[in-house]
Amino acid sequence: MSKKMILKLHHASLIVQDIDVALGFYQDILSLSMDNTRPDLGYPGAWLTLPGEQQIHLMQLEDPDRDSHRPEHGGRDRHLAFAVSSLDEIEKRLQALGMTFTKSKSGRKALFCRDPDGNALEFIEQV
Repeated sequence: MSKKMILKLHHASLIVQDIDVALGFYQDILSLSMDNTRPDLGYPGAWLTLPGEQQIHLMQLEDPDRDSHRPEHGGRDRHLAFAVSSLDEIEKRLQALGMTFTKSKSGRKALFCRDPDGNALEFIEQV
């Protein structure tokens, strides 16, 4: 058997329309911290740190999928999935902001929402 080439997921990138609005969601609602080592890439953006040295890169760029139809339920769309310690806490934070979400259709303790730019996110409770 050959040596594994993929070691881990380093980062996932998301396109956003307004970096400040996106940061409000990812920092204030999801409690992610900023990685200040992001160099000047010629466009606004931010790197956010997840546990385990993984990151989400937010890129304020023109959205190439702007005119595409996205399904209402994020589980039927491309999405990022996060393991969380408390699904109830995520639910409370989303409800406090009036953000809509849907429960997993599989019966798992999971929910889906969209960030302010329509990117689908899944939260799966793992205790």
